[in-house]
Amino acid sequence: MTNLTFPKHHSVQTGTLSRCQVCNAEKLHMILDLGHQPLCDTLLTKEMLNEPEMTYPLRMMWCQTCTCVQLDYCVDGSVVFHPEYPYRSGISKPLADYQKNICLSLIKQYKMTKKDLAVDIGSNDGTLLSGFKGEGIRILGVEPTNIAKIANAAGIETIQSVFDIATSERIKKKYGKAKVITTTNVFAHMQTIGEFIMGIHNLLEDDGVFISETHYLLDVIQGGQFDTIYHEHLRTYSLRSLVALFDQYDFTVTDVQRGDRYGGNIRVHVTKGRGRPVSPRVTKLLALEKKAGLHKLATYKKFAARATSARIQFMDFLMRVKKSGKTIVGKSSPGRAATLLNYYGVDKDLMPYLAELPTSLKLGMYLPGKHIPIVNEKVLLKDKPDYIVLLAWHYAEVIMPRLKAMGLKSTFVIPLPKLQIVKNSQV
Repeated sequence: MTNLTFPKHHSVQTGTLSRCQVCNAEKLHMILDLGHQPLCDTLLTKEMLNEPEMTYPLRMMWCQTCTCVQLDYCVDGSVVFHPEYPYRSGISKPLADYQKNICLSLIKQYKMTKKDLAVDIGSNDGTLLSGFKGEGIRILGVEPTNIAKIANAAGIETIQSVFDIATSERIKKKYGKAKVITTTNVFAHMQTIGEFIMGIHNLLEDDGVFISETHYLLDVIQGGQFDTIYHEHLRTYSLRSLVALFDQYDFTVTDVQRGDRYGGNIRVHVTKGRGRPVSPRVTKLLALEKKAGLHKLATYKKFAARATSARIQFMDFLMRVKKSGKTIVGKSSPGRAATLLNYYGVDKDLMPYLAELPTSLKLGMYLPGKHIPIVNEKVLLKDKPDYIVLLAWHYAEVIMPRLKAMGLKSTFVIPLPKLQIVKNSQV
């Protein structure tokens, strides 16, 4: 094993943070205080409604040195990603198709063959890896929660473990080195940044590539998406902050793509070794970030003002609907719904339930903080609500036609980026 040391600040401490998680700069600016909030994916059972509930500070901070947006309070990872963590990627068809396409593009870009190994970290139920497997590539998943069992049962070989240097060594001994290592919606979550990066370095072939996909700061800011801020998302990366991060290691950010998932994401390709050839796409996107003002405090102040006014507008609309005697319910309960509803102050008197897919692991549970019940969406056909608020608003174009095809005549409400009321006849 090579020397696997890393900067001390890349082991993010639990509790209050005063320095930048990426570049260790001292000056962090507070952009938006979302109050004390519960963990968005620690859903409550009926029994838990009678017990005290933990909440933690949720503040959006910005580092002017590397432009990374981050939280200034870190909840221990083992508390956030508990074994019963309820997220499953495979139940959403758009996500499953999308992840399959990631595999096809990587196989082509890196000329992968059947002898190459692809490792997915935070592999969930194995949806992404099934795309590689379908093309005959050797695969391995690493997933810390019990969802690893679902993946193994589906024939996607998965190790139930957190990913660290020791795990990377175990994998390397048994399976050899990896050509590509992927992670989607994981790299912004973990405390052990240094351990994670060095584990990847240890497991990758010499020209191997790490591909990470996360929410993208530029889209978050331009779309007023304060609801992507929750305790799981310790950091919201700009490309500039990712370059600053990997500059501290034996890696080069060599390529980047933008996507429209989660309301806008960034897929960064990081090649093992310094001084690797860099795609013009990297330079171009760094210039775009500058043009958009991601290095200026004024940009973030404007964003915060937008979040405050979105809250007032939405609550005003909700109260008007309630006063008129019409019915309004929520559809979907992604992590971002907890941030939005807790920050806005919407409880079950204002929104009696959130309707979820029949296959969701969240059915029968309650939204943390506001205790709104999560129910099977079939209830919508019985209740025929006047308004349905789409809390997974970034999937509105998929959800609205599907609900209409089910026979619903409701009006749809899209809460962000700006409040939109969509008549059923417009869908």
